[in-house]
Amino acid sequence: MNRRSFLKQSGLMAAGAFTLSQTNLLANILPYEPTKKISPFGVQLFSVRTDLPKDPKGVMTQLAQMGYKQFESFSGAQGFLWGMEPKEIKSFLDGLGVKMISTHFNYRGDVEKPDQLKKSIEMAHDAGLTYLLCPYIGAQKTWDDWKKIADQFNTVGEQVRQAGLKFGYHNHNYSFLPLDGKLPQEYLLDNTDPKNVMFELDLCWIDVAGVDTESHLKKYGKRYELCHIKDYKKENGKPVQNDLGKGSVDFKKTLNAAMKSGIKYYLVEQEEYPQSPLVSLKNDAEYMKKLEI
Repeated sequence: MNRRSFLKQSGLMAAGAFTLSQTNLLANILPYEPTKKISPFGVQLFSVRTDLPKDPKGVMTQLAQMGYKQFESFSGAQGFLWGMEPKEIKSFLDGLGVKMISTHFNYRGDVEKPDQLKKSIEMAHDAGLTYLLCPYIGAQKTWDDWKKIADQFNTVGEQVRQAGLKFGYHNHNYSFLPLDGKLPQEYLLDNTDPKNVMFELDLCWIDVAGVDTESHLKKYGKRYELCHIKDYKKENGKPVQNDLGKGSVDFKKTLNAAMKSGIKYYLVEQEEYPQSPLVSLKNDAEYMKKLEI
């Protein structure tokens, strides 16, 4: 090797070593984060509220075939177990490869009737559910009203916990709208016992209220264990829901924040449909399968 070739090769090797060292340095400063998929994912059965009462087992079977592996129920005319006994629905869902993890229940009605609340807790427990969730309480006019709600949540939550389940609250936009400059949702988070009360974050309604989801989860993320995934866009100032990916929600950003905060369960919910509930939910399931966070 002559001197010129030697110097040229040495220079290339030095440049390569410098590039490699810079790459390693950047890798240490900016660690690579692989994309993630949400699997398994579930569905809130309220999404099929018009179809479910006609054929509960048939509709649940279709949802399972679409790829939903977790169900969250709600209290319909046949109750949140849809006319089935706890052991019956558990066995049926086991056969589908689905777990019913939670239900929205008739909170207002049950807290006024202790025997009914006890029955709901027992049915949820025997069916293998983990969570009993208050789906709606409505906007309260004063902070005294919100204090009563928080105190009641603590009381009901303790009863639910003693039965081996978890009690929680599912938000709408009203609890993220300021009252005297403060957010009722934050008041509930700050004034309920984490041992007795957890929360389910509706990723649509917090967004509709104009609250930054990422910032909220950085502060309160440990209190949330489930979330609802739905898409929407505002038309004439009002939120209109659509199939996932056809609205304005930035799911990569939103769901990345949810995953980092430690949320355990991701449940699709859709209440408005371009064609029909089952067509939309099939589209939503396909979107969730392909989504990379």
